[in-house]
Amino acid sequence: MEVILAIIVGFMYAAGIYLILRRSLVKLIIGLIILGNGVNLLLFLLGGITKGHPPVIGESETFLAGVYADPLPQALILTAIIIIFGLQSFAMIFLQQEYVQGGVEDLDSIKEEEEEK
Repeated sequence: MEVILAIIVGFMYAAGIYLILRRSLVKLIIGLIILGNGVNLLLFLLGGITKGHPPVIGESETFLAGVYADPLPQALILTAIIIIFGLQSFAMIFLQQEYVQGGVEDLDSIKEEEEEK
């Protein structure tokens, strides 16, 4: 299962980077979304896939016994979701403003317009 998910993460990274390198701002945003989801899945895989109990120590116990789920990767994924969402929101607002002001969404056209000014 972990090998299949690792291959999926590789494909998500490849697709995300490929789309980020395209000239269209819409493809750039879609690439950021795919890459962000790949990062979340990678963080999930780094924590290990275990079916266990929540990491709660009972009153009579002094340490965790048995198989338990690690909460750290889950916390990192939540943090990554917030950061990626902020980056995507910024990119979408940038795309909207650039399209409203310039009427283009091609990165090369934007560069040519700046050189003409």
